[in-house]
Amino acid sequence: QVQLVESGGGLVQAGGSLRLSCAASGRTFSNYAMGWFRQAPGKEREFVAGISRSGYSTDYADSVKGRFTISRDNTRNTMYLQMNSLKPEDTAVYYCASPLVPIGEVPTTTGSFYYWGQGTQVTVSS
Repeated sequence: QVQLVESGGGLVQAGGSLRLSCAASGRTFSNYAMGWFRQAPGKEREFVAGISRSGYSTDYADSVKGRFTISRDNTRNTMYLQMNSLKPEDTAVYYCASPLVPIGEVPTTTGSFYYWGQGTQVTVSS
């Protein structure tokens, strides 16, 4: 079965950096777009960044543009989220996700994704 496992979360001071990883298994990784979402306490899960199957196309939430970079290594079945200039408002549980079927564009809505990881906590202190 498809499994997505996030890692790399932790506690960091404002202005610092973290790199999240999402290791995928159970199907051909390079056939599927991928995405990162986050959910803060008391808030809905929100889109952070998405990447196409090839990795050539990406999309970002306005709140993270210029600070976060999504990438993938199809030879390692792994997706990454490099997070720089972190702010306290970036504090959340971060989830990686993948659609059920191959799609051509970069998905950005929660409903476009079917498989989800268990999440990794990112805490940014002020």
